[in-house]
Amino acid sequence: MGSPMKDPDLAATASDPPRTAAAAVDPMALRTWLRLLTCHNQVEANLRNRLRLGFDTTLPRFDLMAQLDRHPEGLKMRELSRLLMVTGGNVTGLADRLAEEGLIERRDDPRDRRAYFVSLTEKGRVQFQAMAREHEQWVTRVFAGLRADELQQLWALLGKLKQSSSADTIGQAK
Repeated sequence: MGSPMKDPDLAATASDPPRTAAAAVDPMALRTWLRLLTCHNQVEANLRNRLRLGFDTTLPRFDLMAQLDRHPEGLKMRELSRLLMVTGGNVTGLADRLAEEGLIERRDDPRDRRAYFVSLTEKGRVQFQAMAREHEQWVTRVFAGLRADELQQLWALLGKLKQSSSADTIGQAK
């Protein structure tokens, strides 16, 4: 019997640890993860650059304003931090700068003297809507190389991946 064909990109080197049955690796899963990560990094870099050049702003500022646009009643800083998946300190620094520029406002929480709500001002809403229109066009152009059915298939497959990855817990392989 001949040996199975090997992918030259995944050939083991002398420094690689030996693979055991218990630690079997699916090379296609790893290659797909790396491709997905590369695509994410390229798209994010493109969007960051366009926001900087087109609006003299950053992606974190855009993301914070997007959350506030989705919640016109305002959000507590803790909620904003959770939605943005960043620390409270990061959100506070961003919020301070946006408030100084008149793009967001703070309102005391009548039920909790230690907390306050933040929301977009009219100036902030107008500025965000202009950025959001451009952002949507940029994202659409990024995906323009895919047909509608391919885009739908990618969306469905990423949904399955999201479900699968959220079901797996740290340190426990399926």
